[in-house]
Amino acid sequence: MNFSAVILAGGKSSRMGCDKAFLEIGGQALLARQIAIARAAGATESFISGRAGTDYSAFGCRVLKDNFPNAGPLAGIEAALAAAKNPLLLVLAVDLPEMNSDFLRALAAHGGENSGVVARVNGNLEPLAAFYPKSSQSLAETLLCAGRNAVINFAEQCVQANLVRLVELPAYETKYFTNWNSPTDFASAAVDVSTPPRAPYLPFGGGASSTTHYPPRHNGRFDGLFYDGHVQPIKPADLILGNFREPNSLPAVASYPGQ
Repeated sequence: MNFSAVILAGGKSSRMGCDKAFLEIGGQALLARQIAIARAAGATESFISGRAGTDYSAFGCRVLKDNFPNAGPLAGIEAALAAAKNPLLLVLAVDLPEMNSDFLRALAAHGGENSGVVARVNGNLEPLAAFYPKSSQSLAETLLCAGRNAVINFAEQCVQANLVRLVELPAYETKYFTNWNSPTDFASAAVDVSTPPRAPYLPFGGGASSTTHYPPRHNGRFDGLFYDGHVQPIKPADLILGNFREPNSLPAVASYPGQ
């Protein structure tokens, strides 16, 4: 079965306080991990639905622009459905650290060449780790035009229209849909918070480097560090320990990529 994949990485990450796509798990940025999982599951093309002004060039995927700005993840799904060359699209949220390729392959097996799959666990639909047919793009577009941007509504209507199959999963498989929303979510993760952050992170009291650049701030927060022109992933330990230095407290050496 041929399918495309889109990693949804355009969220505001308000509760996390930084861009979740660059958080590390097992030494790998979440975004890189999800791309690898999608490809290992069988995706023959991969997209990133990301945040405007963020550099994703290191991840080797086409970055899609939403056709409906500020409309949430459904806009990213609609853009990916329109761009996909394959009849099926895997939609995968960036912040699902327990997800793996074996689970996705098993989920895909419940669908068909032109029929998607969405799981329901403990009575809850899981629309952000699901397969949708390319033919559902018009439905997504219709909902977005009407201002009905909830992904759960899109998934429910896909089921009602027989565009996707609803698969009931046992309660123990809830773990695959566990997401990271705030720094406290790392409490159950295998993270050694006693390990000091590595360069180029700037702990409190550290000095500024002429090659260290800060990305644009969003609502009083910033998303990671640019070092020698490259995005550096943010480690969970950095979030828990608060190992960040505010850009406006440093000398005026900052540059803002994309501005």
